[in-house]
Amino acid sequence: FLAEDTRHVIREAAKKSCCICYEMGATITCCEMSCHRTFHLPCAADGECVTQYFGAYRSFCWEHRPQQALQPHPSQDNTCSICLDSVEDKISYKTMGCPACQDARFHRPCIQRLALHAGTAFRCPRCLNQQPFMMEMLTMGIRLSKRPPSWQSDQEDRPSDQRHSRCDAPTCLCPRGREHLEADGPWQLWLCSSCAAEGTHQQCPSLGNSKYTWECNTC
Repeated sequence: FLAEDTRHVIREAAKKSCCICYEMGATITCCEMSCHRTFHLPCAADGECVTQYFGAYRSFCWEHRPQQALQPHPSQDNTCSICLDSVEDKISYKTMGCPACQDARFHRPCIQRLALHAGTAFRCPRCLNQQPFMMEMLTMGIRLSKRPPSWQSDQEDRPSDQRHSRCDAPTCLCPRGREHLEADGPWQLWLCSSCAAEGTHQQCPSLGNSKYTWECNTC
């Protein structure tokens, strides 16, 4: 019976066109009861649709997807808390925010990449809130990993005396050079929060004493 049900689903999907690329074989239907839009999973991002990777794995078209209810913050400088490039001045599919601090903003691809790298340590890159932040990201279609952080694995596999120990910033500002490191202050070394294979002095990215994490250009 299961095989017959599967064949029936495949036959029905073959009759449905994707509302994004207009090709046939769309197997995903918007979970809104009154909506009949269908789409391919690879097309979802292009159509700004959301698929939730937990629970019932529900999917929504661009019209019925969940929306974040965040208030504008007066200190918001419209930069991504992860890549530090500019973001939109409002919350949207492409620009997301933290429900806890209401201040952090990030590009959807940036927070998705961080979620996969951070694994079980995934949290807001600004306020470090974890549980409400994680649930909000899941609801908004961010896929999480249940593995340990990728940088933790990298550091465990690497002998302690081989830990990366130089500044890789395009322009190193330290008067004593890239190899000079201090335990605290502007010449403390920050390792890339994703790969731990590159580092920068705290002062060199011109972030001052902020609590941002840092990612190298490769990540």
